[in-house]
Amino acid sequence: MAANASIALITLLALATAAAAAAAAPRLSCSDAVSALIPCGSFLIGSAGNFPTKECCQSAQELNKAAARKADRQTLCKCLEQLGPSFGVKPAFARRLPVYCKLQLTIPISTNANCSQV
Repeated sequence: MAANASIALITLLALATAAAAAAAAPRLSCSDAVSALIPCGSFLIGSAGNFPTKECCQSAQELNKAAARKADRQTLCKCLEQLGPSFGVKPAFARRLPVYCKLQLTIPISTNANCSQV
C-alpha cells in the first residue's frame, strides 16, 4: 500500500515539474519576432518616412499580444536588443513605434536593456 502511495506521489511530482517547466518555457522565438516585424522594417531603418504603415502597427500589436508571458517578453527583449543593430534599426524610430502604433509595452526599447527584469 505504501509503495502505491509513493509511486502516485512521484508521478504527481513529475507531472507538476513538467507542467511548471512547460509554463516557464518561452512560446515566442526570435525568428517569430523578426518575421512579425518585417512589415515595420523600412520604418525602423528610416527609409519609409516618419510613420509606420497600418500593416506594421497591426503586426507589432499582434507581436505585443504574443509576448504576454514573462518568458516570451524576455525572449523578445533579448532578440530585439541583439538583432536590432545588425538590421540597421535606428533607435529613435524604434522608440517611436510604440507611440505611433499605440502599443502598451512591458519591455524597454533600448540596446542595453536588462531583459531579465521584464
